[in-house]
Amino acid sequence: MDKILVLTIFIAIIVFVFDANAQQRTTDRVWASPNASVAQTIGLTQVYLTYGRPAVRDRAIFGELVPFGEVWRTGANESTAIVFSGDVLIEGESLAEGTYSLYTIPGRNEWTIIINNKLSWGTQYDASEDVLRVTVQPEQSFHVEQMMFYFENVTENSGNLVLHWADVKVPVNIQIAE
Repeated sequence: MDKILVLTIFIAIIVFVFDANAQQRTTDRVWASPNASVAQTIGLTQVYLTYGRPAVRDRAIFGELVPFGEVWRTGANESTAIVFSGDVLIEGESLAEGTYSLYTIPGRNEWTIIINNKLSWGTQYDASEDVLRVTVQPEQSFHVEQMMFYFENVTENSGNLVLHWADVKVPVNIQIAE
C-alpha cells in the first residue's frame, strides 16, 4: 500500500480518536493544553507529530514542574505521537518507519530523547517498549508561553525537530536513511 495513503489513514484515525476523547473532557482542560500538530517532509519522508501544548502560566518549568532526570511524556494529555513515513536516522541512530510515542528525560545540560512503541493517555510510559534513546543538548532561548514543536534547518536530506517551551529549546536531528 502507498506510504502516503497509509499515513493519511493513520492521521484520520488519530484525529477521530483525539476528537472522541476530547468530547469526554471538559472545555477548560482542552483550552488549558490544546492539542496541536506539525508536519514536515524531509526528502520523500513525512514526519508528523500530534501533542498537547501546556502553558507556562508563571510556573517554573524545567527542574520543577517537569523534574530533571525523570521520564516526561513531553506534552500534555495523551502521549506525543510521532509518525515517520520512511526509515530515518535520529541523531545518527536508525529508526524504522512507523508510529511511535515521544518521551524525554530532561536534564540541565543533556536531554534523553526516547522513541517508544506504546501510545497512551497520560503517563502510562513502559520502558520495555523503548525503540530508541539518544541524547541531545538543550539550548537557552527566548520565552515561549505554550510548548511547541517545529522544524528548522530543513534540507533535502535532514532537519531538526525542535521542542521549545519556557526558555528552553531542544533540537533533535532527523536524517533520511540511505
